[in-house]
Amino acid sequence: MSDRVGSFIWYELMTPDPDAAAAFYGAVIGWKIPPHPDPQSATGGMDYRMILRDDGGMAGGVLKLTDEMISGGASPCWMPYLHAADVDAEIAAIEAEGGKLLMPATDLPVGRIAMLHDPQGVPIYIMTPVPPPGAPADARSDVFDEDAVQRVRWNELASTDQEASMAFYAKHFGFAYPDKMPMGEMGDYWFISHEDKTLGAIMRKNWDNAVLWDFYFGVPSVTAAKQAIESNGGMVLSGPMEVPGGDWIVFGTDPQGARFGVVGPHGD
Repeated sequence: MSDRVGSFIWYELMTPDPDAAAAFYGAVIGWKIPPHPDPQSATGGMDYRMILRDDGGMAGGVLKLTDEMISGGASPCWMPYLHAADVDAEIAAIEAEGGKLLMPATDLPVGRIAMLHDPQGVPIYIMTPVPPPGAPADARSDVFDEDAVQRVRWNELASTDQEASMAFYAKHFGFAYPDKMPMGEMGDYWFISHEDKTLGAIMRKNWDNAVLWDFYFGVPSVTAAKQAIESNGGMVLSGPMEVPGGDWIVFGTDPQGARFGVVGPHGD
């Protein structure tokens, strides 16, 4: 695919209850998640479902966490897939820098993937994708869009070692950090630039929770999304809060405990 190395090319919700996730995110974001696994996902018999947008595209996938996965330490969360030119070479390089392989490199019809902890313990997928059947060779992923609803609009990492994380993602995925927003005692909020896009930001971790990439999904009304989160079993942790540029955000968890945010106009 023509996505450059380092692009966020897919997002995955890991959850023990895909049916409950379908109802929740349908109410909050407007996605459609089928009531059955995708027969084309080719994930070795696992329950994997696609997340469908109103425009006919896909926003990512849902992987059902089995009891075995949970007993092995997996918990509900959202995960990113980052484009790697050579999955096997990246595994070797990341392990040499203190990362940890969580899932060996695997070939799927959609590409070659692996899951690792980065050197700061943040889980990520890396992937060398192939175009879907019938798609042109220069097809690009559109799961990230800075402005669109029902897609990820912002990728945010709160790192236990901000400088090390910034150096790692710059080296392996081509991230640049042209600007920052001072946040007082919380440190600097460094914006991530990649090619012609602002992908999100990396900040210093200042609270006690799991170290993960967090994602903000575009919605037409943050007020309506907040109400939907609260009335459908989720929990609002912060917001609504206005952010630079005039949008508003809310951050919370779904009923199974996966963290996520929404971003968009305040709404009525």
